[in-house]
Amino acid sequence: MSTNNIAENIRRVAYLLVILLIALIVHVSYIQVIEGSFYAAHPLNRRSTEYAKSIQRGTIFDRNGQIIAVSEKTDDSGYKRVYPYGDILAHPIGYDSIKLGKTGIENTYNGYLAGINTPERGLGAISRLLDRHHAYNLVLTIDSKLQSVAYKALGSHRGAIVVLDPRTGAILAMVSKPSFDPNQIETLWDGISKSSASPLLNRATNGLYPPGSIIKPMFAEAALTEKIVNTDNTFNCTGSLRIGKDYTLTESNHVAHGELNLEQALTVSCNTTFGSLALKLGRNKVAATFDRYGFDKDLGQELQETASRLPSFSELGDGDLAQAGIGQGSLLVTPMRMAMLASTFANKGVLMQPYLVSKITADDGSIIKNYAPVEWLKPANAQMADQISKMMISVVNKGTGNQAYISGVQVAGKTGTAENPHGESHAWFIGFAPADAPQVAVAVIVENGGSGGGVAAPIARQILLQALR
Repeated sequence: MSTNNIAENIRRVAYLLVILLIALIVHVSYIQVIEGSFYAAHPLNRRSTEYAKSIQRGTIFDRNGQIIAVSEKTDDSGYKRVYPYGDILAHPIGYDSIKLGKTGIENTYNGYLAGINTPERGLGAISRLLDRHHAYNLVLTIDSKLQSVAYKALGSHRGAIVVLDPRTGAILAMVSKPSFDPNQIETLWDGISKSSASPLLNRATNGLYPPGSIIKPMFAEAALTEKIVNTDNTFNCTGSLRIGKDYTLTESNHVAHGELNLEQALTVSCNTTFGSLALKLGRNKVAATFDRYGFDKDLGQELQETASRLPSFSELGDGDLAQAGIGQGSLLVTPMRMAMLASTFANKGVLMQPYLVSKITADDGSIIKNYAPVEWLKPANAQMADQISKMMISVVNKGTGNQAYISGVQVAGKTGTAENPHGESHAWFIGFAPADAPQVAVAVIVENGGSGGGVAAPIARQILLQALR
């Protein structure tokens, strides 16, 4: 081999090494600078976990300044997380455990609460030279007093309650039962993690249920908007609706409602009327209606909601399409979605994005970040929303929702008794009040509770009474 060939080979190897070195520097810089904050805040980051034991996390307050999560000093000069409301607020707040990690708001906003969401933390070991602890506080939209009333109102039932301010989307209460005490999460873990009652599941955002008849206000709006019907049209309910050769949609207890218009059909929750409306709308318009109300759209990282399960409408047979019109079949939704549906009609057809954190503050009270209400969708026009609201008022004043009636306050609502293949029907109620100037919207589900009007509506009434005080 000649001297020239050896020199050429050395040059090539040198070029290759330089290229690899540059690639390594670019990759490390990308991880350190671009992805640094993500990995620093990640709950499985052991270095951050060890760091977290030595710092005082930020405090979480409710909308009225009540402390709902705070760090207290321990005997070994570390800190432990304390939750004054225990199981009442366990699901939205979550827990912070060195052993088990973090969930809920404690996890989503860990970077701010732990003070590791600063630019210098992305510099790794160098950050220790610059380290200034910036644990920030959170102010939530939750009203802890309303949350406590809702938690108590649900009693010993399994289920969930969501309360929204329809004007802003602020989540005022979010209850899920059974619950757990985050103060004792490590002690209780073996029992609750294996429990068939699933106390760790946040049913408000992760529980999926057939909506039953509380979906009917949406179908009423769709039928009017698409001019399938008008408010003067009448339907003749004979107690059942024959669909094709082998399927019959029936009324509860085979009651025949007789001649009735759309408002009367919603008031008595007539299945045959709404099954007929779904068939008249057809597969494409039914699918478009669910899309218009955002059932297939993600609510974002803060709520981490389980996606709705919508049937493939284009493939439904007529019987299944009619079932969709009464909230049955393969359709499954979360209680959060149904509170949002009530909010839409309460807020003149505008659907605000639900949110839990209103602002992030420093210890001196200065605002680090402010979360303003966001208009998310506009599924219905104001006139149509007003028409549906009047029908929902009739449900409470004269129909199946009369146990949500409040003297002196106009309540709009809809009940649901959703059949499910695993046992007794689920009891639902959605509504809002005062109907002429709504301040609060609510969704209540009681698993296997039976009648929506008899079980869920009285619970909603207690919550509305507290919210309007």
